[in-house]
Amino acid sequence: MPARKTPLKASVPASKIPTVPPSLRSARGVANWKEAAQWLRARGIEDIECITPDLAGVPRGKMMPTSKFTSNTSLALPSAIYRHTISGEYPEETESFRYEPRDSDLKLVPDLSTLSVVPWETDPTAQVICDIVNSEGHAVSYTPRNLLKKIMGLYRDRGWKPVVAPEIEFYLVAKNDDPDYPLHPPKGRSGRSILGGQGYSIAGINEFDELIDDIYHFSEKQGLEIDTLIHEEGPAQLEINLRHGDPIELADQVFMFKRTIREAALKHGIYATFMAKPMQSQAGSAMHIHQSVVNIETGKNVFTNPDGSPSQEFFHFIGGMQRYVPNALAMLAPYVNSYRRLAPNMSCPVNNAWGYDNRTTAFRVPVSDPQARRVENRLPSSDANPYLALAASLASGLLGIMKKVEPTAPTEDSANEGSIDLPRGLLEAIALLEDEPAFEEVLGKDFIDIYAGVKRGEFETFMQVISPWEREFLLLNV
Repeated sequence: MPARKTPLKASVPASKIPTVPPSLRSARGVANWKEAAQWLRARGIEDIECITPDLAGVPRGKMMPTSKFTSNTSLALPSAIYRHTISGEYPEETESFRYEPRDSDLKLVPDLSTLSVVPWETDPTAQVICDIVNSEGHAVSYTPRNLLKKIMGLYRDRGWKPVVAPEIEFYLVAKNDDPDYPLHPPKGRSGRSILGGQGYSIAGINEFDELIDDIYHFSEKQGLEIDTLIHEEGPAQLEINLRHGDPIELADQVFMFKRTIREAALKHGIYATFMAKPMQSQAGSAMHIHQSVVNIETGKNVFTNPDGSPSQEFFHFIGGMQRYVPNALAMLAPYVNSYRRLAPNMSCPVNNAWGYDNRTTAFRVPVSDPQARRVENRLPSSDANPYLALAASLASGLLGIMKKVEPTAPTEDSANEGSIDLPRGLLEAIALLEDEPAFEEVLGKDFIDIYAGVKRGEFETFMQVISPWEREFLLLNV
């Protein structure tokens, strides 16, 4: 018996089929201001947040009605926002750290490719990441997004483009109203606080099912792509892996993911924290960065020869990481707390060694096919500004290629058995950043002077706080 055929429907002339421009379907980004106006109108957006990362990676900017945003309004912020500490204080001037005499305006230039909704807001709201230019329209070199663009330009001058894939770890913690009290894990769906030993545990992830659903939902609404999500070894410590791609786009995604994850956690009455070391005796949180370099014309991996063997550029990139990353550590571990993570027996490297598939080394070469050959930088902590961490890491590797720096032999066993080969604190790391002449070539003196001045200011603020350890052991014993 022949199969019954579905009746044919009357065809509709192509000219009568409504079409939706791709710019209106896209969750993230438009090509021009005309498309931006259509995109905002189609979604009924009432307000828009124009944001940019400061030195700490904190979103700064202005919020305005959509009608004002699309009417060619000039947006500006004072230059001082790039010279204050994480606690909002302004360090004293020094010979190298100076304030702009007039505290004149810096202009916000929206990057329309980053336009997306703000899914946690009750009123229809959008957001856009902005670049910073001066009154003449020139890029301000010491701002984080522009600094990373500068490093990308140095690669482009050689016909290359870096490709990166960040992995961001963070903790979920119970709300904490008093900073004098230690943090502790929140209760999951079982009603009990999750304990350690949950590395890669599906049950550990399931404890926070609804929160994770919101993270995925918020991310999808913003056009952010999560590759994988796992439970790390700390109690209620999670890790999100992002798909590899362009460093600017991935830094933007980390910048937005941090905000997204915090908002999702708050919706469930808990905190998400990217502190490098939020809980004593627990593993810290890292932002591992996988890095490779491709030829712009051919798309081939620069780290691999035509016969599939590792190239000289691959080894010089590793040599540059070994030589220069310890001097750039203040950009990868930017706070006093960051160095509590970089300690022995805390599941992170405390060296500048490299090795094949060796997680005890600072620079790990994962197992891969030749075209995916890459180097993972395992030193950055999750408190780092993603733009600055990527800029420092990629600049170090490029300097190695430029100066033909030879790496050591790969480490076969544990690299954490000997002495610590890294700065042990923020002040030492700042001094190393300032004392490296090669960084002036790639990062610029303006950035180094401003960044070092702000970090010294943060250290002095920290030194004004008396810790529980001091009260415990010094109060009655000395």
